[in-house]
Amino acid sequence: MLDKDDLDYLQPIEISEGIYWVGFADLNAGLHCNPYLVVDGEEAVLIDGGSRNEFSTVMLKILRTGIDPNNIQRLIYQHYDPDLCGNLPHFEAIINNTNLKIISHQENNIFINYYSSKSPKQCIEDLGYVYEFSSGRRLEFIRTPYSHSPGSFITYDCKTKTLFTSDIFGSYDSNWSLYLRLLEECVDCSPREICPWNNGSCHLDGILKFHQRIMTSSKALRYALEQIEKRDIALIAPQHGSLIVSEIDRKAVIKHLKLLDNIGIDYFLQDEV
Repeated sequence: MLDKDDLDYLQPIEISEGIYWVGFADLNAGLHCNPYLVVDGEEAVLIDGGSRNEFSTVMLKILRTGIDPNNIQRLIYQHYDPDLCGNLPHFEAIINNTNLKIISHQENNIFINYYSSKSPKQCIEDLGYVYEFSSGRRLEFIRTPYSHSPGSFITYDCKTKTLFTSDIFGSYDSNWSLYLRLLEECVDCSPREICPWNNGSCHLDGILKFHQRIMTSSKALRYALEQIEKRDIALIAPQHGSLIVSEIDRKAVIKHLKLLDNIGIDYFLQDEV
């Protein structure tokens, strides 16, 4: 893996053993999308593949990992938004594999069929919440309903202890880097737009605002965070925002998220009073 301070965002970046970030880096954008490729031997799985406009970038990075696209066995979509599923038909056209299937929750598959009905859909419940590579490497699926859609779930790679968290831990932040780096002061600081310690944008503020707008309720988010806290985690890999490696950073973000009350409809209604 590359040093975190010397990353080439034009290349696929191996973030853990056999796991590649294959996203598009626009350092001036406020919202970043992170597709991930999990490679195990001659097999691969793509998680939250990305939007239609970013297909060429994602596909080029997949090719640069050295994997044959025909060896992609599954496309996993943790919910059904277009920033995840928009390029699904393009992948189907390139992946010449009759065994290709799409994994999601049945609530999501209803909508994913509108992107394409070509590939068979598998529901995580019917799979027993597990997908196994031929080597035995396991991906486990954990439901996080209404964070932010009814069928939302997250995915845990048992081999590397990487948790792909979809929109959870996502962020609006124009000061983006692939890895989150919080200061020691952030743990007990009150998040605000400008960081009082470095005069740059406050990373926690971007994370909290994202969850206030995207998540449906504080109850749904807290349920999801409780599921996350049960896991032995080495790396948080969200679909938006930055990766979280440090346990201190992870606990700090969870602490601040749990303190949020004005989420979803409550966030909207606070301006109506």
